[in-house]
Amino acid sequence: MKKTIWLMFAAVMLSASAFADHDTSMYEVTITNITGGQTFTPILAATHGRGVSLYEVGEPASEALEMLAEGGNTMPLQEYLDSMPDQVHATTTTDGLLGPGESVSFEIGSSYGYFRISFAAMLLPTHDTFVAAGSVSLPVSETTFMVPAYDAGTELNDELCENIPGPQCGGAAISEESGEGFVHVASGIHGIGDLDPEVYDWRNPVAKVTIRRVW
Repeated sequence: MKKTIWLMFAAVMLSASAFADHDTSMYEVTITNITGGQTFTPILAATHGRGVSLYEVGEPASEALEMLAEGGNTMPLQEYLDSMPDQVHATTTTDGLLGPGESVSFEIGSSYGYFRISFAAMLLPTHDTFVAAGSVSLPVSETTFMVPAYDAGTELNDELCENIPGPQCGGAAISEESGEGFVHVASGIHGIGDLDPEVYDWRNPVAKVTIRRVW
């Protein structure tokens, strides 16, 4: 009798384990900076459900997105995402800067009901430009796509180094001056201030992204 009970218990545990493996997936994400002169700050990524959005084109940027787009600070936006465990499965942030032509890879998990991924990072040297993908469907096996850069619309684009953070300019990370007031596709560097467009200008897209399901 004891042997029968033990076998039944083992069968139940194996079934539960198989269900858990089926319910949870892991993805490898590789992001390549395909610009000639722009650098990406650390990249924040999240797996989530349909109701989550890091930004909306044509709408004002959130304060958390403003912190990322103007200063490369991912913490406020990551804390906001982590505060919604019923809608967000996981978040992660890469280490260091990503220069032109460089790639970074990271793994992030997901589970049933969290079939989408978003990410964002600031471009340097810019005022409030960020590279991002919003609510992209996670693949069954693998997918590759390109993404553009967006202007958060929170800072005036005077292209003066005193108002641009990062190693190239070393200016202020956050500006009190307002910009266009809404998120829109970024238009590059125009040479109206301290930045040489021959070095720092770009044409969209700015990043190549490959997402591969690991298990």
